[in-house]
Amino acid sequence: MSGAEHPFEDRTATLERQVQPPLAVVVRVLEGQATPTAFRLENGSCVLGSAAGCDIVVVDRAVSRRHLELSLAPEGVWVVDLGSRNGTYFHGQRIERMGLRFGAELTMGSTKLAVEADADAFAREAEGDLDDARSYRGIIGTSAQMRRVFAMLRRLEGSLATILVEGESGVGKERVARALHEGSRVAEGPMVTLNCGAFPRELIASELFGHRKGAFSGAVDDRKGAFQSAHGGTLFLDEIGELPLELQPMLLRAIELGEVKRLGDERTQQVDVRLVAATNRDLEVEVAEGRFRRDLFYRLAVVRLPVPPLRDRPDDVVPLAQHFARQQGLDPLGDATLAELQGRSWPGNARELKNALVSFQALGVLPGGSTSGVPTVSTRVSSLVDLDRPFVDLKDEIVDAFSRLYLERLMEETGGNQSEAARRSGMNRTYLVRLLDKYGVDKGRR
Repeated sequence: MSGAEHPFEDRTATLERQVQPPLAVVVRVLEGQATPTAFRLENGSCVLGSAAGCDIVVVDRAVSRRHLELSLAPEGVWVVDLGSRNGTYFHGQRIERMGLRFGAELTMGSTKLAVEADADAFAREAEGDLDDARSYRGIIGTSAQMRRVFAMLRRLEGSLATILVEGESGVGKERVARALHEGSRVAEGPMVTLNCGAFPRELIASELFGHRKGAFSGAVDDRKGAFQSAHGGTLFLDEIGELPLELQPMLLRAIELGEVKRLGDERTQQVDVRLVAATNRDLEVEVAEGRFRRDLFYRLAVVRLPVPPLRDRPDDVVPLAQHFARQQGLDPLGDATLAELQGRSWPGNARELKNALVSFQALGVLPGGSTSGVPTVSTRVSSLVDLDRPFVDLKDEIVDAFSRLYLERLMEETGGNQSEAARRSGMNRTYLVRLLDKYGVDKGRR
């Protein structure tokens, strides 16, 4: 790979526009003799070579006196070979200038180096930056746990490091991914979301990398994959733990080299994508049990961002409930209702709380709770009853209106993902598509 074919452009000239600096880097010597064997780069640049004045002095006859220079970049580091005699290599190819993402490895002579994010320093910085913020880019929370999440998100505004968002279903991992995108220097680019558990095994490779016409049965047109669609922006891979094991090397290659190959295509294409992944699984357990590749885990978990469950932060129930109530057009919730909400454990987390407020709006009761002054379904429907019209006609009209509204909202909430919509609605996907056709609702994507 020549200097002109790097995975991302040189962005060091634009760093002064960042509110936060890039993450600090640890340059670690994996093979060979060098002093020191680990060097922390937190600003400026560092030089590696055999001369005594270098920041990392390498004992290797194939290494020039001033061999290469590393400087911080949002994605990791910017590498410049300083005209070395024997060259600098990445994945076996000689490079002159290149951006490297965290987790990448370089070779010069018989010496091998790794570029790692200083995760410990990041955690310390975020821990020391807590304030009284009650939200961050649409995420609501007043608890110490969520203020810690906000601090981590603010600190990451200067970085394009790969992030692994961890947490139970319903805690708002996609909202966190959206905030990461909106706070980054690629915010004006697209954000593409792909749920790795929402597609059949035989289709997920096409969804990720795209395909050429005729690549497989049913491939009637050329199609971009998620990586190409997210070029210049953020790719959010939800439920990454569901990705089939046989596809994980393809994802690893896309991350390492910044290139993808569509199914049925001989050519590779360069992509510049900031990657955010999310999981409700313990991926370290998945790795130990052979269901997830260790090398892929480390490339995804450059920074791990845990989102705590709602039961561990009861202080957030009230502001979240009032926020969801406003979204539903409800008046501020009363003390008795708030007390009842705060006393529940919410195993489904913020999503369950939001659904409870939707039910409260429609029925006038909390699930399993007491009534309020909000009109119930009966009182709402009673206003539609017209005894001058035939029962069947009026019933069909009401059911049709409900069905159309339900389907429109369902497809909007799932981003047009048919598989996710079928799962959330409890319908067979074939039946769902039939209803979408019947009521003229946009079918989205498979």
